[in-house]
Amino acid sequence: MGDFILDTVSSRAPASISIAELRAEHYESGFGIFHATPRLSWRFAATSVRDWRQTSYEVVVTRQGQSESFHVSSNTSSLVAWPSTPLTSRETAHVRVRATGTDGSTTDWAELTLEAALLKRSDWTAELIGGPPQPVDQPKKPFRLRRAFTYSGDAETTRLYATAHGLYEVEINGQRVGDHVLAPGWQSYRHRLHYQTYDVTPLLRPGHNVIGVYLGEGWFAGRLGRPGTSNIWGDRLGFLGQLEVDGRVVCKTDADWEVLTEGPVLNSEIYNGEEFDSRLVDLEWSASGVSTYVVHAAILPFPSAELIAPETPPVRRLTEIQPQQIITTPSGKTVLDFGQNLAGWLRVNIDIPGTDKDTVVIRHAEVLEHGELGTRPLRTAKATATIHLGGPTCGYEPRFTFYGFRYAEVTGYVEVKLTDFSAVVISSDLRRTGSFECSHDLVNKLHENTVWSMRGNFVSVPTDCPQRDERLGWSGDLQVFAPTASFLYDTAAFVGGWLRDLAADQHDLKGIVPNVVPSVPMPPNDNERRPMAAWGDATVITPWDLYQFFGDATFLRKQWDSIVQWLDCGVPRDAHGFYSTETPQFGDWLDPRSPPALPGHTPTDPYLVANAYLVHVTERAAQIAALLNETEAAQRYGSDARRLRARFRSEYVTPSGRLSSDTQTAYVLALHMDLYDSPAELSTARHRLDWLTRWEAFKINTGFCGTPHILPALAKVDMLPTAYRMLQERDSPSWLYPVTMGATTIWERWNSMLPDGSINPGQMTSFNHYALGSVCHFLHAHVAGLSAEEPGWTRALVRPRPGGTVRWARASHDSPIGLYSVSWKAEDEMAMATFVTIPPNGSAHIVLPGIDVVVGSGEHVFETEWHPDPEWPPQVIQGAQGKPVEAVFVP
Repeated sequence: MGDFILDTVSSRAPASISIAELRAEHYESGFGIFHATPRLSWRFAATSVRDWRQTSYEVVVTRQGQSESFHVSSNTSSLVAWPSTPLTSRETAHVRVRATGTDGSTTDWAELTLEAALLKRSDWTAELIGGPPQPVDQPKKPFRLRRAFTYSGDAETTRLYATAHGLYEVEINGQRVGDHVLAPGWQSYRHRLHYQTYDVTPLLRPGHNVIGVYLGEGWFAGRLGRPGTSNIWGDRLGFLGQLEVDGRVVCKTDADWEVLTEGPVLNSEIYNGEEFDSRLVDLEWSASGVSTYVVHAAILPFPSAELIAPETPPVRRLTEIQPQQIITTPSGKTVLDFGQNLAGWLRVNIDIPGTDKDTVVIRHAEVLEHGELGTRPLRTAKATATIHLGGPTCGYEPRFTFYGFRYAEVTGYVEVKLTDFSAVVISSDLRRTGSFECSHDLVNKLHENTVWSMRGNFVSVPTDCPQRDERLGWSGDLQVFAPTASFLYDTAAFVGGWLRDLAADQHDLKGIVPNVVPSVPMPPNDNERRPMAAWGDATVITPWDLYQFFGDATFLRKQWDSIVQWLDCGVPRDAHGFYSTETPQFGDWLDPRSPPALPGHTPTDPYLVANAYLVHVTERAAQIAALLNETEAAQRYGSDARRLRARFRSEYVTPSGRLSSDTQTAYVLALHMDLYDSPAELSTARHRLDWLTRWEAFKINTGFCGTPHILPALAKVDMLPTAYRMLQERDSPSWLYPVTMGATTIWERWNSMLPDGSINPGQMTSFNHYALGSVCHFLHAHVAGLSAEEPGWTRALVRPRPGGTVRWARASHDSPIGLYSVSWKAEDEMAMATFVTIPPNGSAHIVLPGIDVVVGSGEHVFETEWHPDPEWPPQVIQGAQGKPVEAVFVP
């Protein structure tokens, strides 16, 4: 059968080009932006129109009743320069954009209203206030602040600007302000403090008004790490708020605010959970007047950090899940099974019956172990909600904590019904951009589990897990997962903001990149602040990944000083410029052959891993420097990379191409990072990786460093059947083993749960860790065949590579340009049909058997030959001694 392109557009009615969305910088809306000259971007809606390219655009900016029009000849539709003069604090501007194509057609106008936040520190006249001092060595008890004020009722706009040292919730006249939870989020509070802007116009009434604030310790002063450090950023909780009417301050935090030290939330800690006394509920506390007995607020030092209105979307309630079943455990406990491991909490939907002497206790866990709640992996985190009865409980949900759980054990309430509780799912509210599906149901579940793990761990910062006494922003986890994350969601603001915290904390450590960001000291060894390859290299690799996905070179510019500090000061080097062996390394963390109690003791030399990364990031730094016109640095890092590469080859590579560590991870890194010189060496590496994979019966033997790259590396050296065979393996250790065990998220260990239903004996065992979900990059880019070929997706690469028993796949990505989608199906007649949709102003490089073309926008159909692999499945290599390996392949 010949290869041909089938045009499906000619028979259709003419289609138009439209702009799907207009945005400013990376904000989810134009409200409360922290940029005086915000760049503008617009994505185009999908269309069948072929080869439409923008040649120019018009921008109309209306400010204070006056309009300015700008016409720009450019094909750029993402992050274009602000055309007008800078905005001032609180200023509103209405923006309209339309684009014109090479064919002369013009889109309709897309519109966006921008409102600047408080852009200058001097705009703040409020003071940071708090309550009486609390014991430093104990959890901080939540308390409330309140103030009455008057409002004339004739304003056009009323805005509340608010932040806290701790976590806060605001109410006005008894109504909750905004839909944020866990505000202001978690940042490196010494350097950067996020504040939020709220439109509170609907909540105000003419005359007397009351504003109330509830404060909890949150991440600011609460225990973090294990065994735990408290008061990392301070030991006094404080609130900073400024309510303005048409730009005039009518209420601000000062010493006249009232402090209410007693309230229904008796305790609330990130790790341990919340204690709630329904008998102390007062529904009118933020709606009525101020009491006659007044404890005035204390004035605290004004925040030293930069006050920022972040681009990052806030943490919100995303959805609710009802319990699937009620389980009675062997010991007689009542457990709710929500059917999905998640991050969030329970909401009580009823008034739980009981007296003021009764208490309901809810314990949370991710799994059951032999029928009972599996709490051992929580370590010292109690993850418990305690509810004292005798008052209203309907609608109760925690304010200042969250849990990672699928199961909730309820004691103190006997007649539990499925409708009594709902699980509230929380996450940073990122825009979903990517999808994937294929003909293999277990692979689809693997992908779905990855999405849930990302959702459960992208809570203000990218954490490792949401359940135990950790929940920290491990840089190594994000470094390996960022390409997958940025395909699935718009991570530009979220990861970009986290990188700014990384750079700020790194500066305090004199160039060392902290392994958790925000930086948390964890004595006695404080490994989290030791320089670690792959973890610290997030400062080089991750901004580059963001640049590839979003086309925004400012990620590289803002991170440049951090890159230089890391390579010049942070990396501990020996006399040859390699990693010093005096500094321990994590290496290929959690290789499945590591002992449960020693996850860093892997068969792959940790310094081979570290130095491979060092060569790679030094080369990348030279590339970034050239892009940023840092000429001297580009030359210096280029020279360093060549020298280090030669040293790596001398140290670890034999003349024939074998590596000193004869492991999957070693060969994967050498192939991924292009550390081989000759075809003969590549042939040796290919042979060894193939042999090692088949010798292990296609089970995975890589940890955090090797796992993201093993399937792409196999595909890179034309061992696609081996890659698919490894992907489809079901026995432990493999990606599909947890799926067969009922996992609904990605596990930290390949065998977090053993086949007999026992939890892995290692004390570090989580059932919600997204790092190993980095395999989804292979699903997106190779199985479905959709990836970015040029930064910002101005050109996509469409190269589906069928294999294994997968007979169809589809994926989409809503890029900065617009929606790209690919769908392919291999037919019984030995033909494969591939459907591609390309957004206006975009293009795609199509690589299929017999086809290598670049096409423009529209819908395209390609039909090519396809032949199943006659040698599928690849065979296991069996040893000469002992019992033969069981090598039955289950598709």
